[in-house]
Formats: sequence, structure tokens, C-alpha cells
Amino acid sequence: MNIYNSEMYPDPTAYHALTKIQKEEKAARYRPLVYICSPYSGDIAGNTEKAIKHCRFAVDNNAIPLAPHLLFPQFMDEEKERDLAMFMDMVLIGRCEQLWVFGETITAGMQAEINKANKKCIKIRRFTDLYKEYK
Repeated sequence: MNIYNSEMYPDPTAYHALTKIQKEEKAARYRPLVYICSPYSGDIAGNTEKAIKHCRFAVDNNAIPLAPHLLFPQFMDEEKERDLAMFMDMVLIGRCEQLWVFGETITAGMQAEINKANKKCIKIRRFTDLYKEYK
């Protein structure tokens, strides 16, 4: 954007109007990276299906979901490498703008993720299983 018009005269009114429009368009396209915090262990098949739905919910709400518990089990052993997976989860939380917690049940792993987000001053949003936000 240039403050000068096509004839090279300063045109601050048009410049500021067009700059504002550009900023609004950019803001409309913005999607924060959000960490999906939900149970995994226990009912692994059911919890995996829920995590997939949580990610879809995030996409539908203009966010980019990051759900390590959908990715890491593809190549890591939950029982043997849990500590390493949790370490990697903590690194990824630090890269996210928000942490979204799903469900009323908070597992030990989820609590560790919530604690890390609190420590890093990352915004935390909580949702019921029916995707209603609560504080």
C-alpha cells in the first residue's frame, strides 16, 4: 500500500482506508493454532473418535487443531514411551496460542497439559462433550 496515488500526490485518506481494509481481510483469514486436550487412555478407540470430532470442531471454529494423541500413537508405544510423548506434548503446547479442553473428565495427562498452559500463560478454553463452552 502506498500513501501516494497514481499521479504521485499524497492521498492519506485513501491510504488509511485501504490499509484498514487489508488489516480486516487479514484478520478474517487468521486461524490460531490450538492444542486439543482430551482423554486418550482407557477407551482408546472411543477417545480417538472423540478427539477426531474435537479437531473437526476446532476447524469449524476457525482454528488449526493440534492433537498429538492422534499422531504419536501411530509410531510410539503408549506404555513404553509415555514419558517421551508427554515431554513432546509439553513442547508442542508452548507453540500453540490456545489450549482447548474437552469433556468433564480430566485425566492426569490432561492436568499436566493444563498446568503447562497455565505456566506459559496460554489461553485455555473448556468445552463440554456437547461443545458448549464453560469457564
